[in-house]
Amino acid sequence: MNKEQLDILIFGAHPDDAEIGMGATIAKHTASGYKVGLCDLTYAEMSSNGTVETRKLEAEAASQVLNLTVRTNLGLPDRGLFVDPTYIESITLEIRRHRPRIVFAPYWMDRHPDHIACSQLVQEAVFNAKLRRYLPNSGFEPCTVSQLFFYFINDVYETDLIVDVTDHYESKRLSLQAYGTQFLPAGTDSKVVNTPLNQGYLERVEARDLLMGQKMGVSYAEGFVSKLPYPVHLF
Repeated sequence: MNKEQLDILIFGAHPDDAEIGMGATIAKHTASGYKVGLCDLTYAEMSSNGTVETRKLEAEAASQVLNLTVRTNLGLPDRGLFVDPTYIESITLEIRRHRPRIVFAPYWMDRHPDHIACSQLVQEAVFNAKLRRYLPNSGFEPCTVSQLFFYFINDVYETDLIVDVTDHYESKRLSLQAYGTQFLPAGTDSKVVNTPLNQGYLERVEARDLLMGQKMGVSYAEGFVSKLPYPVHLF
């Protein structure tokens, strides 16, 4: 079993969620030598466009752009995510397998129910990962995650932290462009269904990140939320 220890482990309900919410932050950290992993809960098999196989190829291409250490998929049911003990177990084992310092999950309010469920599941799993009597015979030791942060996908709320990602924004663009079946407009292809994702969605994501950057006087930024105080030693 892969026991690659990571600095950061990010969870998303679908391949492309993390790229939308924090693709440039991922690129900034991998460029600085951080070991960053990404775990998709589903294969997005209910998506209107593309197939599971094309989505796998797109996720792999995006992973290469972002220089991820590892990317996994738990194969949970798309549009079937809810707080289920077996799903929590799977996510807990993924955390114990990689023993990250920091975990990221989608923000707990979003217009897509799967994003909300992913947030809830990860919060449960982060808590359980440290309990020595939870799954004691799994083969993985309990571990404590130092910080759990939340990233935005569709909807943006008040942020606790903002990361200047100006120098790495092109990597985010390229990682999102890898998902051609999701974000490219239908054009003359009669098999492509018009969805909110291929009707100017990427432009709206970029506009959001521009506005986030404006708050701190930089070109582009990505925002995050923490339920716990963020500790600092000096200002």
